[in-house]
Amino acid sequence: MIINLTKKQARQFLLVKHGLLGEYKFEGEKGILAFVKQAGCIQFDPIDSCGRNADLVLLSRIKNYNREMLYDLLYQDRKLIDYFDKNLSIFCMDDWPYFLRNHELYDYMDRYDCRIKLTCEEIKNEIKRRGPLCSNDIHNDKHIIGAWGTKSSLARAVLEHLYFTGELAIHHKKGTTKYYDCIENCIPKKILDKADPNKTLYDFQKWLVLRRIKSVGLLWNKSSDAFLCINQLKTLVRNRIYEEYILSGKIVEVRVEGCKEPFYCVQEDLEIIDEVLSKFVYKKRCEFIAPLDNLIWDRKLIKEIFDYDYKWEIYTPQNQRKYGYYVLPILYGDQFIGRIEAVFTKKTNKLEVKNIWIEQNIKYTKILDKEIHKRIVKLEKFNQNNVNEL
Repeated sequence: MIINLTKKQARQFLLVKHGLLGEYKFEGEKGILAFVKQAGCIQFDPIDSCGRNADLVLLSRIKNYNREMLYDLLYQDRKLIDYFDKNLSIFCMDDWPYFLRNHELYDYMDRYDCRIKLTCEEIKNEIKRRGPLCSNDIHNDKHIIGAWGTKSSLARAVLEHLYFTGELAIHHKKGTTKYYDCIENCIPKKILDKADPNKTLYDFQKWLVLRRIKSVGLLWNKSSDAFLCINQLKTLVRNRIYEEYILSGKIVEVRVEGCKEPFYCVQEDLEIIDEVLSKFVYKKRCEFIAPLDNLIWDRKLIKEIFDYDYKWEIYTPQNQRKYGYYVLPILYGDQFIGRIEAVFTKKTNKLEVKNIWIEQNIKYTKILDKEIHKRIVKLEKFNQNNVNEL
């Protein structure tokens, strides 16, 4: 089975799936859970220029979203958890057993300083005795040089090591400070007691590949940033996984007009494609897209289908940047029409728009100006109204 789409239809399919075109299909905490379940995970990044990545992903999709909702789902209701999937991510608590093999994968801290493992039992016992702790609560004046060549307190390095290996979890946060607790106090026993559903590394790789295809919506069978953090996913392994999924009917080939490489979507998304092919007329929305948004995990794919070239220049030296430090793509209807750099300053409680760039092929109309302004106001209010900082 092969599905043929125009580029416009492919764009509409992706955006409808992500809840970025037409009316909002996700709302409130239930909407957050529904989207995270659909996406598999959303990436977390600590940098907060105008909202952290996870917040911006949800703000563009969840009607009436505020940061308290995500905080409660993570640290009160425990329906979500922050751990590693595609780098540091947030995913559904029920998925925890699938990542058990990653505990050994991230057991690397002792390579940098043997004192880390020697101090683990001491700090675990202190947490058991005192309850959730942050690194500042642990009286240890020793320091180490960590994995990134940066100086860190030994206490912090040990807490992170125990977090990586699944012995501790983040119990809660105060601002950007993480408080760790024993894993059994943060994850329900019925989930902790479950065995890894994947018997082999290959089973795990296969599960993750399907998860990433479903998350983005369309993915090709070639090297992609969407496949980051899938351990040992070589080309031959990926080819085998795609072949097996095609034969089983779990993924379907999608040919997009003007694109040489075939794409693939998961079988359950065919109903969205049917809707798009019925020439349904979608209401246009303007949204600011997070720099690590699931939709744009594969920047080459976005260039191919949307004809939009985006690079997150946060790690680019300032004198080499084309745009700015923390720039968000601007989506309007089924097109990326520009990008915006905005910074929220807590001291003034204001959002400063440093610059807006509109793509050369886009006509800047009064309607477009009004829609962008509405989203700027929305982004400012979001930053003004939020209490917890994830």
